[in-house]
Amino acid sequence: MSIMDQKICDILFNKGLITEGQIDTVLSRARGQNSLEKLLLEEQIVGEEELTKAVAEGFGLGYIDPSSLPQKPLISEISPELMHKYAFIPIKKENGKLLIAVHNPSDIVKIDELESLLNSKIDLMVASRSAIENILKRLREGEELLHEISEEFRFQLVRETEAGDEVISLEKLRGDESPIVRLVDSAIYNAVEKRASDIHIETTTNEVIVKYRIDGVLYPAMEPIQKKYHSSIISRIKIMSELDIAEKRVPQDGRFKLKINGKTIDFRVSIMPSIFGEDAVIRILDKEHLSKEFAKLSLDGLGFEGDLLAKIRRNTKKPYGMLLVTGPTGSGKTTTLYAAITEINNEEDKIITIEDPVEYQLQGVVQVPVNEKKGLTFARGLRSILRHDPDKIMVGEMRDSETAQIAVQSALTGHLVFTTVHANNVIDVIGRLLNMGVEPYNFVSALNCILAQRLVRNICHACKESVKLPRQLLEESGLDAEKYENHIFFEGRGCSECNNTGYHGRTTIAEFLELSDAIREMILEKRPFADIKKRAKEEGMVFLRESAIEKVLKGITTLKEINRVTFVEAKWT
Repeated sequence: MSIMDQKICDILFNKGLITEGQIDTVLSRARGQNSLEKLLLEEQIVGEEELTKAVAEGFGLGYIDPSSLPQKPLISEISPELMHKYAFIPIKKENGKLLIAVHNPSDIVKIDELESLLNSKIDLMVASRSAIENILKRLREGEELLHEISEEFRFQLVRETEAGDEVISLEKLRGDESPIVRLVDSAIYNAVEKRASDIHIETTTNEVIVKYRIDGVLYPAMEPIQKKYHSSIISRIKIMSELDIAEKRVPQDGRFKLKINGKTIDFRVSIMPSIFGEDAVIRILDKEHLSKEFAKLSLDGLGFEGDLLAKIRRNTKKPYGMLLVTGPTGSGKTTTLYAAITEINNEEDKIITIEDPVEYQLQGVVQVPVNEKKGLTFARGLRSILRHDPDKIMVGEMRDSETAQIAVQSALTGHLVFTTVHANNVIDVIGRLLNMGVEPYNFVSALNCILAQRLVRNICHACKESVKLPRQLLEESGLDAEKYENHIFFEGRGCSECNNTGYHGRTTIAEFLELSDAIREMILEKRPFADIKKRAKEEGMVFLRESAIEKVLKGITTLKEINRVTFVEAKWT
C-alpha cells in the first residue's frame, strides 16, 4: 500500500463511490504499481472515468475526458512510435511547454526520459487508460494501412476508349518505384477516405505543400515535401491525366479515373504554372458515394427552411418556366438542383440533364455528360434533349449566349428548366443574362425565380459553447452593438470530432427572388439595378447577409464564418 493509494481511496470515499469496507479490502490486496487500479476495475467497484478523475485529483493534475482528446497527432515532430512507447497523447504546445495526457502520472522516470528526448518541459493531464489506448490503436492501424498502400498500390487506372472503359495496370505508368511516387498514390487514397472534394498541390520556394479541401476549407494533408521531388509529383499526375509532360509554361486541364476497392472514381485535374513551378488541383468526384447520399436528399436537408423552403418547392412544381440558381464555384448550386429534382422525380415525367461532368447519378433521370472533344457542347446537347420529349430539363451551367437562348426558349415552350449561372447575387444574374444577348422580353417571361446561395460551416455539436462577442466584432458585422451586447452567441472551442476547427459539416444561406409583374416591368424598362433591389426588398425579399445573420442568431454558425463568405448589406431607407 502506498500513500497515493490511500489518498485516491479517500477521494473516492468522499465522493460516495466506495465504502470503508471496500477500501480496507482493496488496500490489503494492493501490491505493486497499478494494482489498486486493476483491483477497483476488476471488482467493478468504480467506473474507469471516475477512477481516472480521482487519480488526477490525487496528483493535483487536470482530468481530460475521452471526447476532448485529440484523435490524431497535432504536433508533427512527435512520432507515433514515441507516443506508443511512452503511452501518451500530445495535446498542445505553448510557450515552449508541451501538454500531454497520460494514464499513469506516477511514472516519473518515463516522464523525465520524455522531457529529455523532446527537449521540452512537460505538463501533465490525466486520461483513462482505455481512452489513450484506443487512440494509439487507431494511429497504429492508420500507419499500417498507409504502409500497405505505399508498399502495394492497389488502384487501377480506367481509360475511356471507343470500345468502352479499359483498365490499365498502373505498374506500366509508374516506372520509377520511388517513395515520392508512392506518396502521391497514398495522398489520393487518403483524400478519398476523408471525403475531400479537392487535393491542392502548391509549390513554394523550397518545398511542396499538399492540402485537402474538406467542408470547403483547406487543411494540410501531410508534412511539406522537399522541392527536389516537385517534378516527380507533377509528372505522375500528368501521366495519369494524359497531359504533356514537356509543357510547363501554359495551363493544362485533364481528367482520369481510378478504380479503388472496386469503386470507380473520377478525378479532374488542372495544372497551372506559378513563379515557383507548376501547381496542381485535383477535383474528386466520388459518384457512387454521392449517389447514396443523394438518394435521400431533400431541400430542407440542405438548410432551407420556413418561407424560403415553401417558395422554392412551389417553383419546382410549376409546369414550365425557369428556376435559376446562382453563386460562386463550390457554393452548392448543383446540389440544390439535384435536391429539387429528387423531390419532384416521378414515373409520369421525363427528366433529362446535361452536365459537365455528371457529378451525381440519379435513378430514373436521363443524364448526358458534355464532351467537347467529341463536339457535344451544352448548346448541341440541349438541342438534342428537346427532341427527346422531356418534361423537365436541367442544364448544368449557362456559359454562353447560345446555351442561354436555347434554355430560355425551352422554358417558353412548355418545359420546366433548372439551371445555374455564375453571379454574386440574384440582381447580378439579370445583368449577366442580358449581357449574354438574351432578349429581355423572353428572359423575363421565361424566368420564374432566382436563388442565390452560399455554404457556411456549422458549429461542431461536440464542442459547442456559449460566448459573448466583443463590441468591435458586432459593429464590424453590421449588428447593433447595443441590442446584441448581452446576446448569447455560440462557437466551437475545437475538439477531436472537428479536427480542432470548431466546425463540422455545412449548411446553406440563401436569397430568393420571385419575379413579380412590377419587377418584370422594371427589367424591361432597363431601370437601375439599385431600384430593382429596393423594390425586391419592399416585396419582402430576404437578402443573403440577412439569411446568414439569422443562422448565427439561431446558433447554427458563427459571425466569423459568415463574415468569411458574405459582407454587410447596404442600409435601405
